[in-house]
Amino acid sequence: MVIAKKLRKNSGVMVVSPSRSLSFVPESVIDIAKNNIESIYGLKVLFSKNSYALNKWDSSSVEERVEDLESAFEDNSINCILSSIGGYNTNQLLEHINWDLIKRNPKILCGYSDITVLLNAFYAKTKIISYYGPNFSTFGQKYLDSFTKEFFKKCLFYSEEFNIKPSQKYSEDKWYIDQEDRKNLKNPGLTVIKEGESEGILLGGDLSTFNLLRGTKYMPDLTDSVLLIEDRNIAQIFDRDLEALISTSGFEKVKGILIGRFESKTDITESTLKEIIKSKKYIKDIPVVFGLDFGHTDPKLTLPIGGKISLSVKENNCLIKVLNH
Repeated sequence: MVIAKKLRKNSGVMVVSPSRSLSFVPESVIDIAKNNIESIYGLKVLFSKNSYALNKWDSSSVEERVEDLESAFEDNSINCILSSIGGYNTNQLLEHINWDLIKRNPKILCGYSDITVLLNAFYAKTKIISYYGPNFSTFGQKYLDSFTKEFFKKCLFYSEEFNIKPSQKYSEDKWYIDQEDRKNLKNPGLTVIKEGESEGILLGGDLSTFNLLRGTKYMPDLTDSVLLIEDRNIAQIFDRDLEALISTSGFEKVKGILIGRFESKTDITESTLKEIIKSKKYIKDIPVVFGLDFGHTDPKLTLPIGGKISLSVKENNCLIKVLNH
C-alpha cells in the first residue's frame, strides 16, 4: 500500500467533479463548504477548471473530467483531491486515466457514493490509499456535525491508529433545502450480525457502484479484505447486488463486512438484513457489523480504501480499529 502525505495547515485542496457537475450544488452551499474546510482545518480550497462544466448528462465530458483529475495530481501545490458530489458515471473515466501519472504523484483522494469506483480502481491500479468520506458538498452543512469533522481529521491529518465509534445522532434529511430545519434521530448504535475477529484491507463503498468494477481490471483483489458496504436500494435489489458481489473471485477469502446505515426509504430493517446475510453461504465465519456512519446519511466517517483494519466483534463489545491509513 502507498500512503500519500498527510494534510497540514495551508495544504491545498482541489475540488474536482469526476461524476455530477458542481453546478448542481447551490452557491450558498458551496460558499459554506469552502468556508468550513478553510476555517476548521486551515486548508486552501481551489476549484478545478471544469468543475462547473455541465452537459445533458448532468456531468461534463470524459476529457474534461480526466483533465481536471490528472491536473490536480500533477499540481505540486495540491495535497488533497476532493470530489464535489456523487452521481452516476465516474466509471467512464477509468480507461482514460494515466495511471502511471497517478502512481508517480500519490495524493489524498476523498469522496463517496459514485466515487466508489474511482477509490477502489486507484487501489487496484496504484496501491495508493484513498478515502471513503465526505464529498466537498458534505461540508456545505451550516451545522456540520462534530463527528464528521473529527474523523476527517483523524484519517487525513494524522497517522495514528484510531477506533471507529458510532455517532450519538444521525440524519437523513435533505438539509440543503432548509439548513435551519434539521431532523436528527437517535443513533441506536452498532448491531453485531456475526461475531468474530479478523484483520484485512478495507475495500468497497456503495454496493451497486462497487459492483460496476466486477470483471474489470479495476476491481481490487478481495482476498484478505474487509468489505465496506452501504446502499440506497430496496431490500430485493440490495440482496441481488450482494449476491453478485459474493460470486466475485476472492470473496470466499473476505475477512469481514462492515455495513453502513440504510436510509428509511430502503425498507431494510435490522431483521431483514439479518435474514439476507443468513441466506448467503459464503458469509459464515467472519465478523459482520451493521449500522456504521458512512455513506448517504450524516454524520460521516472517513475511512481508508486500501488501508488496514482490525475487527474484534462480540455481541456486547465491538472493537473496530483503523490501523494503516
